[in-house]
Amino acid sequence: MHIPNRSLAIPRRTFLRGLGTCIALPWLEAMTPVARAVLGGAPRRMVFVYLPNGMDMENWTPRKAGAGYDLPMILEPLKAHQQHVSVLSGLAHLNARPGKDGAGDHARANATFLTGARARKTAGADIHVGASVDQIAAQAIGRETRLPSLEMTCDTSSRQAGACDSGYACAYQNNISWRNENTPMPPIADPRLIFERLFGAAEDPDLAYGKALRESCRGSILDLVRDDARALQRGLGASDRRKVDEYLTALRETEVGIAQQQKFRAQLPKPSAMEKPEGIPGDFAAHTQTMYDLLALALATDSTRIASFMVLREGSNRSYPWLGVNDGHHEISHHGGSAEKKAKIAKINQWHVERFAEFLAKLKTMREAGGTVLDNSMIVFGSAIADGDRHAHHDLPVILAGGGGGVLKPGRHVQFDKETPMTNLYVTMLNHMRVKAEKVGDSTGLIEGV
Repeated sequence: MHIPNRSLAIPRRTFLRGLGTCIALPWLEAMTPVARAVLGGAPRRMVFVYLPNGMDMENWTPRKAGAGYDLPMILEPLKAHQQHVSVLSGLAHLNARPGKDGAGDHARANATFLTGARARKTAGADIHVGASVDQIAAQAIGRETRLPSLEMTCDTSSRQAGACDSGYACAYQNNISWRNENTPMPPIADPRLIFERLFGAAEDPDLAYGKALRESCRGSILDLVRDDARALQRGLGASDRRKVDEYLTALRETEVGIAQQQKFRAQLPKPSAMEKPEGIPGDFAAHTQTMYDLLALALATDSTRIASFMVLREGSNRSYPWLGVNDGHHEISHHGGSAEKKAKIAKINQWHVERFAEFLAKLKTMREAGGTVLDNSMIVFGSAIADGDRHAHHDLPVILAGGGGGVLKPGRHVQFDKETPMTNLYVTMLNHMRVKAEKVGDSTGLIEGV
């Protein structure tokens, strides 16, 4: 690879520093000699994105297997990324089924999605499920990054205490990431908090002062690192200077988006005799986009290599009026065969796939050693429920995006044997992350063909 300025070779973990601020940089060509010597190239990443209430499977599942598969209506937004995406059919979460526990499929779906374990049916403090795949990875390799893992959501109506779904503790329904059998990793819904985690150095004694300074002067976080950024760019080649400019511009746009959300939220009238609305008050679409943007920045700067994004919790009854869907999502997921309701579900599903496609597009623009951030990532997108009306936990809607640093073979519709454990995929991904894990939940071994 051409190195524009051979006089400058900087470490992969280089930061722009300012008062109370520590901003990681994306991969630059000037990092190549050091990156190859220390890391052997770009890091592999593992991301899990969860959607609730299942899918309209008729408009999700491709008819053709293998390469060149067709894209049904819900998956149409992925057309530009089809060569980077595989649709996986036949995977199952058997421990999300009722068994002897009866009702509570939504709580079990969330709790089982990344653990593959059966949640103990209890509304008390004696919760028990299993360590999730992301946390198994975080405990093994999380020390290699500033944040061992990142847990996100757009759902602020989540509760961590009490009972929620048919005798299941709320912790089951409102978390997909679990440190161990008894300890959930609650996701963060506030973009500002995630922004501060990514771009504030917790170990810096001036962090609190720097944060207060930014808020009091209404300035940008970039104002605090301007001198360091200018000094760095003077030693970079043209390609790297352009990349740093693009990165700082994206960072600033995300910062402005967060500020706008907070501004409009502060201007909303306070409700007097109504229940608290679900989700962050304001524009849910903007909130979702901002969270995906933050996730992309977290990966590109190697702030973390492991993330989970529970877009909304299971059983979410959010409506989507901008799509012409004024009904609650959970309500219409029990469609009873109604063509009208299924059409509305498909609209919701497609909208979420559009947001995911935009996220993939952003990762494709972020170049680093070995290609792009997308090329070096393994991203699972899906649900632990297939058809919401039947609460089906087999033949799940699952997408696997990215190249995994060359270990994946994307661009296909892969059909596995009926009721292949979803956790077999997770064990395989852990293996690709060089994390030794003989078992995750109900896994039975590695899988081939992904």
